[in-house]
Amino acid sequence: MDIKQYMTRLGQQARQASRVLARANSKQKNAALNAIADLLESSMDILLAENNKDLEAGKERGLDDALLDRLALNKERVEGMAEGLRQIAALPDPVGEISDMHYQPSALQIGKMRVPLGVIGIIYESRPNVTADAAALCMKSGNAAILRGGSEAIHSNQAIAQCIKQGLKEASLPEDVVQVIETTDRDAVGELITMQEYVDVIVPRGGKGLIARISGNARVPVIKHLNGICHVYIDGRADHKKAIAVAYNAKTHRYGVCNAMETLLVDTAVATDILPELAEKYQQEGVELRCCERSALVLEGVVNTVPATAEDWDTEYLAPILSIRIVDGIDDAMEHIFQHSSGHTESIITEDYSRARRFLAEVDSSSVMVNASTRFADGFEYGLGAEIGISTDKIHARGPVGLEGLTSQKYIVLGDGHIRQ
Repeated sequence: MDIKQYMTRLGQQARQASRVLARANSKQKNAALNAIADLLESSMDILLAENNKDLEAGKERGLDDALLDRLALNKERVEGMAEGLRQIAALPDPVGEISDMHYQPSALQIGKMRVPLGVIGIIYESRPNVTADAAALCMKSGNAAILRGGSEAIHSNQAIAQCIKQGLKEASLPEDVVQVIETTDRDAVGELITMQEYVDVIVPRGGKGLIARISGNARVPVIKHLNGICHVYIDGRADHKKAIAVAYNAKTHRYGVCNAMETLLVDTAVATDILPELAEKYQQEGVELRCCERSALVLEGVVNTVPATAEDWDTEYLAPILSIRIVDGIDDAMEHIFQHSSGHTESIITEDYSRARRFLAEVDSSSVMVNASTRFADGFEYGLGAEIGISTDKIHARGPVGLEGLTSQKYIVLGDGHIRQ
């Protein structure tokens, strides 16, 4: 197979399909999504059989248990994929939404209309459910999609792709609206991320290595975040109970996710009151505490700690490990965040309105919170219904990227024979 020719053909087909999809109404797109959901459920035996091929191959390749778990499909996960598609079908359609209409002194009406981006390339690893989720979000937002899953899930992804094609066909939409790359050749990714003529944006989903590689080599704009070094700052005017609850949840609710807290900052004014109780709760969960000198002294004789190194402040652990630093007030905390944050999510725990407002205004991350766990930085929790990922970029989409984030706006101008004098 000539990879360049193959990928060019996919790109051409996607571009043509995107023009047809842009004309489709909500009813037609929703019909496709519901048809795909039904087909996933009725194809359960086929999907599980194809997934088993991937699992067996993964075991032979020595994939670890965590990767095999992400790769695995079962009845509940397939039903979950189908339900996810139905939920996306039920969401409001952002395409065509008109906003900010106003009259200029010239009597022209000026406004904005929300439109699809066009063709979206999505590169991801392991989880076959991403194939269905990504396809659905792109379709609902009026975008054609070229999907490239990991080689470890090739059989599962192709089986899901057949359901998608059939669902599109039943809704009288082009099958090329969603194309799942059929080859495991790594050169296909290199072509996809450089096809400026056919692809409008790339969304990589996976580990930091994958995302850094894609971002470094892409000629097409990329929506991405490299890592999630998230902070919780317990202010000197924090409510004790709120501080304990939020800081505990932000770390221990789930470890291997990008919105888990990785560094806890505590104002010296409350460190001796809050840290010992919080550290004991972390210890009960088996969390390793990597402490600065001052926090280690506060916790001496309370729990076991490990000296924090300079590298710890810039590390996304995705594990039961937490860095702790005592700071001298909100300015010191924000300076630490400025130096070490990845721009994902930060939270302040305080009862001081002025400090909360300062934190919201001055901390430059994609999500900034007051008295809330960083674990809420999620599309579903934000009411987006679903997300394709988190963006820490500052242009276009930022934070959880849902349907609206997969669109842009163009200006519309309504006149009545107006000419400029």
